[in-house]
Amino acid sequence: MEKLYLSEIADCLGAVCPKECEITEISTDTRNLPKGCLFLAIKGERFDGHEYIEKAIEAGAAAAVSERQVGDCPCIVTDSTRMALLKIARYYRQKFSPVLVGVTGSVGKTTTKEMISLVLSEKYNTLKTQGNLNNEIGLPKTLFNLTSGHKAAVIEMGMNHFGEIERLTDTARPTMAVITNIGFSHVENLGSQEGILKAKLEILSGMSADAPLITNGDDKFLCPLKDTLERPVYLYGIENEKCDFRAVNISEKDSETSFDIVWQDKKIPAVIPCVGVHNVMNAAAAFAVGTLSGLTAEEIVSALKKYKPDGMRQNIVKKGDNTVIIDCYNASPDSMKASLSVLAGMKCEGRKIAVLGDMLELGKSSEELHRLVGKYVAEYRPDRLYCYGNDASYIAAEASRGGVAGSFFHEGDKEFLAEKIKEILRSGDVLLFKASRGMKLEEIIEKVFE
Repeated sequence: MEKLYLSEIADCLGAVCPKECEITEISTDTRNLPKGCLFLAIKGERFDGHEYIEKAIEAGAAAAVSERQVGDCPCIVTDSTRMALLKIARYYRQKFSPVLVGVTGSVGKTTTKEMISLVLSEKYNTLKTQGNLNNEIGLPKTLFNLTSGHKAAVIEMGMNHFGEIERLTDTARPTMAVITNIGFSHVENLGSQEGILKAKLEILSGMSADAPLITNGDDKFLCPLKDTLERPVYLYGIENEKCDFRAVNISEKDSETSFDIVWQDKKIPAVIPCVGVHNVMNAAAAFAVGTLSGLTAEEIVSALKKYKPDGMRQNIVKKGDNTVIIDCYNASPDSMKASLSVLAGMKCEGRKIAVLGDMLELGKSSEELHRLVGKYVAEYRPDRLYCYGNDASYIAAEASRGGVAGSFFHEGDKEFLAEKIKEILRSGDVLLFKASRGMKLEEIIEKVFE
C-alpha cells in the first residue's frame, strides 16, 4: 500500500480527523498490526472489533475507524465500518489507472482469475485476488495492495445476495469484466437462474459505458447480452460458432489439453497443463482478456502453459498406484458435470470411482439439483459411486435408477465411508472427490490414503 494521510481517509468518509499522520497499511485484525497502521473495527458474527480498539492502539496502530468513540483513542467515527472499508478502498483504487479486470460467475471464476492473471503478468506487473478474498472484506484488502507499479489487476467478485456485487464493482471500478456462467450457486438466496443473472450483471454498474464485457457465449443466459447491452460485448466459448474467441480441435492427453483458439479468422494453437473442457473455457476467457489488453497471441499462449491447478480445485495427484482427482473447494451441478467428464476421460488400468458429497446453498431446489447430478453420473457411468452427506442420497438414488452399479450412500461417518472405499480399492484405480467446501471431503481422502 502506498501512503495515505489520515485526513484524506477522514475526508472520504465525511468524518472528523482526530490527528494528522501517514498511513501505510489498513488492518482489520489485531493479531497482525504493523506499527502506524490504521485499525478498522469490524463487527463479525463472533467478534466485535470495537472491543479491540484500545489493544490495537497500544500495539502501535496510529488510529482506528469505528462506529463509536472509544475512550481517548484517536478514532474516525462513522456509521458503518463495513461501508467505510469499501469507501476507503474505492478512494485508494482511484489513485491508480491499471487495466482492472473484474471476474464473477457461478463457477470457474477463481480458475479464470488465475489464468487471466498469468496472461496479463506476461506483459504487465499484475495484482490479483489471493485465495478467496472476493467479498466485501477481502476485496478491499486486495485493492490496498495496489501500487503505482501495477499496470494490471484481476479482481474476483463473489456474492450471496443481491447488491453485493454492485458494492464490490463500485469499489473496484473495473475497466473490463468477465462473467463465466450462470449456474445454480446461491439460488437459495437469489430465487432462480434469472435472479443469479441479474445479480451477476451488477458488475456493470461500476464500469464506464464503453468498458467491455467478456462472457460465455455457450451460456444461454449470457449469449444474448451481445445483442441487448449497449456496450462492447465479446463472447468466448466452444459450441457457439458466433463466439468472438472460440476453442476448437480440443484434445486431452495425460494431464494436458491442446486446442486451437479461433479469433478474427486466425487459428492459434494452445496447450494448458490440465484436463477438462471447462478449463478450456477458462483459458478462452483469459485469451480474450489478454487480446483486448494488448498482448500478442504468442505471449498469451506462453502464459497459459504455466498454469498450475490449485491444490483443492481439480488437482490431479498420484497416491501410490492410484490417481486422485481432488476437487473439494466448491460444487454445483455444472461443476459436478465437468468433474465427472474429466473422470470419464481419464485413462486408467483399473476402475473409475466417483466420491461425491452435498452441494450446499441450493435451498428448495436442492433435491432437484442433486437428482440432476445423479443423472449426470448415469450419463458418464463411473464403475463405482460413493455419496456422502444429506442430499447426496438423491445423487445415489438417481444414479442407481440410471443403471450405475455399486452406488453407495452414507450420511455422516467419513471414517466408515473411507473404510468402504479402501475395501474395494485396487491398483490402477482413478478416484474423483467432489463436493462443496463445507463438506470437507478431503478428510475422506486422508483416511483412504493414510
